[in-house]
Amino acid sequence: MLQQGAGSIVNISSNASLRGQVYNTAYAAAKAGVNVLTQSSAAEYGAKGIRINAVSPGVVRTPGVEKYFAEQPKIAEGLKRAAVMNRLGEPEEIAEAVVFLCSDRASFITGQILSVDGGAAVR
Repeated sequence: MLQQGAGSIVNISSNASLRGQVYNTAYAAAKAGVNVLTQSSAAEYGAKGIRINAVSPGVVRTPGVEKYFAEQPKIAEGLKRAAVMNRLGEPEEIAEAVVFLCSDRASFITGQILSVDGGAAVR
């Protein structure tokens, strides 16, 4: 990317990085680090033509999440209602956000943390 003078990096963060939650300390701290890494790197490499952003997913329907929900059905309902859209995200929706940030349509976007969470971050 440095040799070409252009490129795009998209890091994967998490909405867990946005506020404290019980039993989530290490994960949330690591993802908050991803956010600052994203912003600092964007500041460092922006003048060199490299855009750096992050996608911050909410709860997404994955095999691991489905297994967790099967084991903890009461928690599942609360997490499904966490988003203002009252549903889980789908992996494809996260992928679409990453593709957008990598595309020329996002040519003037850098240093941003994009929450793809069905509105959970606004609650």
